[in-house]
Order: sequence, then structure tokens, then C-alpha cells
Amino acid sequence: MSTSTELCPCGSKKLFTQCCLPLLLGEKTAQTPEQLMRSRFTAFYRADAWGYVLRTWHPEHCPAVSEAELATESHSAKWEKLEIRDAKMEGDQGEVTFCAWYRDQSGLHPHLERSQFVRWQGEWVYTVGEFLPYARAAKIKPNDSCPCGSGKKYKRCCG
Repeated sequence: MSTSTELCPCGSKKLFTQCCLPLLLGEKTAQTPEQLMRSRFTAFYRADAWGYVLRTWHPEHCPAVSEAELATESHSAKWEKLEIRDAKMEGDQGEVTFCAWYRDQSGLHPHLERSQFVRWQGEWVYTVGEFLPYARAAKIKPNDSCPCGSGKKYKRCCG
């Protein structure tokens, strides 16, 4: 699919070219912590994450590793879907709680996190995240919709 007609992987229902692509290319900066979170997820989804992710990480909290090391570490996971659970912003601080679904060799998994953001040198940056336990509201049945967002039944997709 062409990027000009592709919906953004962040789940905003906007075109990729009008949502996260300008941020990933450095043409624009995120206006809110939620927009930054969405663009960071999109970088992971597109498997070209680490340059952008490191650039949008507050330097006091950024891990001291190279992009190559990080790319090797995360290469086995394929990020599939982002669900924003809550987003708050007050002054130069923000918080986004999200669930990002990824697939690896053992199946589909949720990554539930509450992330903290600050405005630093005029731009929103990620500081730290707190991993949260994921609990399904109810057991997924074979004929339920798959939580990965494919639109297929669980038994025909990730089940």
C-alpha cells in the first residue's frame, strides 16, 4: 500500500502522511505527549524505531546503548496495534497509559505501560515508563474478535 493512502499504524484513523510520518522524518514535532507516544509506537511498528526513539528520549533517562544494539535486541518482535488507555497533560508534564500489542516467536503479547513525558528544550520527550500488569477482563473465546485488531476471529488468528 502506498504511504499516501495508508492509515497511520498508531490507530489515529488519520493518513500516515498526515499523522506520524512528518514526526518520524523530523519535519514536525509532537504537540502533545499522546502524539509523541503514537509516533514512537509507529517507529517500532515500521521497524525503523531506534533513531527516532532515541531522539525523543530525554537525555537524562536515555539508555546508554547504540542504535545497532537496540535494533538487534528488538528485531524479533513485530509490533501490531496500539491502544491508548489514558492521556493527561498539565503544563510541561504529561502521562500516557497504553497497551501495545506485539508478536514474537511464541505468539501475541500485550505491553501495558504508563509513560511519563516532559517538555524539554521546547519539545515533548519521553522520560520513564512503568510496566503495568495486563489482565484480560474475560477469557477470550475462539469465536471472539482477536485482540490484535485484525478483525478475524481469535481461533483463526492468534488463538
